[in-house]
Amino acid sequence: MAVVFKDSYLVGLIGSGIGPSLSPALHEREADRQGLRYLYRLIDIDVLGLEPEAVGDLVRAARDLGFDGLNITHPCKQLVIPHLDALAPQAEALGAVNTVVFEDGRAIGHNTDVTGFAASFARGLPDVPLERVVQLGAGGAGAAVAHATLTLGAGQVTVVDALADRAADLAGSLNRHFGPGRAAAAGPDRLAELLARADGVVHATPTGMAAHPGLPFPAGLLRPDLWVAEVVYRPLETELLRTARTVGCATLDGGGMAVFQAVDAFRLFTGREPDSVGMLADFAGLARGAEHSAGHAV
Repeated sequence: MAVVFKDSYLVGLIGSGIGPSLSPALHEREADRQGLRYLYRLIDIDVLGLEPEAVGDLVRAARDLGFDGLNITHPCKQLVIPHLDALAPQAEALGAVNTVVFEDGRAIGHNTDVTGFAASFARGLPDVPLERVVQLGAGGAGAAVAHATLTLGAGQVTVVDALADRAADLAGSLNRHFGPGRAAAAGPDRLAELLARADGVVHATPTGMAAHPGLPFPAGLLRPDLWVAEVVYRPLETELLRTARTVGCATLDGGGMAVFQAVDAFRLFTGREPDSVGMLADFAGLARGAEHSAGHAV
């Protein structure tokens, strides 16, 4: 698309319970580095007393008020799609949108969760084996990271979720997109057997967040040659990561995904190349300052 460079931007985040989000500070600090006037506003449906289905009205209002774009988070990433004019291929394949760009009066949906996790993984766990990957969680974050893991070249991803239909639906969608046999679904009762044969595990459930402490599976299933990637980023060191490091596993925290999805969203909003190293440093400081609060991956 043709990028029109400006010196001021108005963007926002639509979601539920987003008060603790680090996105406003992350985006605004990067804008300060680039000499831009950049306002990032929270549009919390809980504060507004709205149902998630109101996301379409909020997107239209933001467009009419002159916003340049929006981030979209839980529980609106799927609900927003019918209200958009077009989808980027990644968002269409995933069936979820976390970034909306307003261009010539049209609302275009993107998904930077996929690219964000892929960039974080490539940076933090380079050259790990990817033949057999187990993923816990088939929700919105799970769909994004499963797409990213297969895009990175994983041989097969087995999706484990307590909701059998949700795991099966995600596996089916992945196989349609990446080819037969690239994904499988399983219940938690098979986790020990699957982890025993896996190269690595991606954790994409809320377990480990400040509001949901604990381990997602018994520590005894970890072993030194199993890599562990986490999606939760507040706290940065979840109990799973702390335990895995003690065992000797290579690990990846959720901070990189949070930062790189913001890097990609900032680029979409402004057409300018963000300083990803600077944003990683900003995030580390922000996360430390808010380590006792529950967080939302945008």
